[in-house]
Amino acid sequence: MIRRTLIRSVSGAAASALLLAGCVSPTAGPSGLYATPIGNAPVTANPTPYSAALYCLADYARRYNLPSPRMAVGRISDYTGTVSADGGRQITGGASLMANSALAKAGARIVERYDTSVSELELRYANNKLIGDNAPNAQGPEDTQYRRILAGQVPGSDFYVVGGITEVNYNIRSAGFDAAQGEIDSKRPGSTLLNGRIYVMNIAMDLRLVQTSTLEVVDVVSYQKQIIGREISAGVFDFLSGNVFDISAGTGGMEPTQLAVRALVERATVEFMANLYGAPGPEICLNPANDPLRDSTVGPTGGFYPAYPTTDTNNGQTRADPSRWHDRRDGDVRRSR
Repeated sequence: MIRRTLIRSVSGAAASALLLAGCVSPTAGPSGLYATPIGNAPVTANPTPYSAALYCLADYARRYNLPSPRMAVGRISDYTGTVSADGGRQITGGASLMANSALAKAGARIVERYDTSVSELELRYANNKLIGDNAPNAQGPEDTQYRRILAGQVPGSDFYVVGGITEVNYNIRSAGFDAAQGEIDSKRPGSTLLNGRIYVMNIAMDLRLVQTSTLEVVDVVSYQKQIIGREISAGVFDFLSGNVFDISAGTGGMEPTQLAVRALVERATVEFMANLYGAPGPEICLNPANDPLRDSTVGPTGGFYPAYPTTDTNNGQTRADPSRWHDRRDGDVRRSR
């Protein structure tokens, strides 16, 4: 009897292993892949609770023809020095990129100052007559038009944003509980366990707005945001009819740390741009007439300058549609295949 039970157990385990192994083939299929990657979630926008205020500001500026000063972003670094358990950075180093996206959502005119390596390289090439802008029907080197370098061709910035992440405070407050239950009767050995944990941390950021021509700091913002995490688990351990059962389940989650950094950046950008636009406050968004227009180039994903007059079908709002351009969700893309 014991031997038969053992054989059944081994057979069941082997069948399960073969079933799982069937998802992977040692030979590439017609598509050239050993296995098809799992997951089919579409690309979505990545807004924060302050994103709507940013493109409300953009619509406010456009509605009243308020010119945006030229904005640039410098280094917004992590000054906390925190390191995760696997040795990498605990806090994102991309806060400057988030600030660029936030300014674009606010409809600001942005000039690049964070990474100018390509422009500087091409400027050197053009200065040495190594870059040519060929005529449409150029047939040889004699038709090459060398790129000209003109004085004042690069627009300057009026203001730039710099600063850094200055605080990461762990375990500001934590709480938890553990509850266990067991049988006194040795003939009915078994136990249950229930535990939960909750903890709070925070991140702080200090940003400043500097006037480029005078290096005068014209605005300073310091914000912090708390982050919460929780975990709940339960388990049962018991002997039933000579069999051992150990069952456990749990759930947990932590508010995204890097999304908190983005929220800090966007809240600071709202304050900067509201001041530069002269917006009186959030009441500019209360009137339904101030909602972003359908042909706006600003939306949850940022902003852009239209190369062609197609903003009725390709605008800041449509860019946030998770089904747009997806070969399994967008019928227009499916029909073109």
